[in-house]
Amino acid sequence: MLNLVETALHVAKQALGKQAGKPDSGGLAREAHIVAHRIRKEEGHSYAELIDPVGLMPTVCDQLGINPDAPPDPTTFYHSFDRYAMYIWRALLRISAKQYPQSGLALDSTFFERNQASQYYLQRQGRSIKTIKTTTLTDTESLAVLDIHCCIEREHDTKAGPRVVRRNADDPRAVAADNGFQDWHTEYEIAALDIEYLVHYTVARRPQPQRTSEASE
Repeated sequence: MLNLVETALHVAKQALGKQAGKPDSGGLAREAHIVAHRIRKEEGHSYAELIDPVGLMPTVCDQLGINPDAPPDPTTFYHSFDRYAMYIWRALLRISAKQYPQSGLALDSTFFERNQASQYYLQRQGRSIKTIKTTTLTDTESLAVLDIHCCIEREHDTKAGPRVVRRNADDPRAVAADNGFQDWHTEYEIAALDIEYLVHYTVARRPQPQRTSEASE
């Protein structure tokens, strides 16, 4: 666990950059909140279940700046999850993925059911969110996700794909995708970033004519 905490702290500080450390209002350092979420996901704890195990590990408490005799309330970590901007989570993804050996990169998209959205929030916003479309940039060898783009408007792959590649234009030399991400606008935009665009075209198979038995002589 200590190795996990030390690694997560290092990654969190890199992702936060100048925002690392304690906020002006006091409390735990921002990176400590991120590490707490990492521990919670690793161990499968709820927010309430997170406090007691961490409090029993003095070395971990020391690393995170937590007083084991007066641990923070679970709601402290619950509210901090939504406090960070999306670019920080993307930075965490990118920095974490660099710990794995990388080869080629690939674009892919899928849909997730969004059943946990607050009904009060949906009514207030006048929305009915059933699914979220997710576009990912993934390393083909380690399967590490480098970036993710979520959209509730079902943005077409040819629009979401270049957006994800553009955010990571400093790293990849080539990006693979299926023909759902292909049109000439997309190819031109990605080529302008000096990135090779490897599109896998799906070729429809022609039906084979049925052989008729030769007439008997």
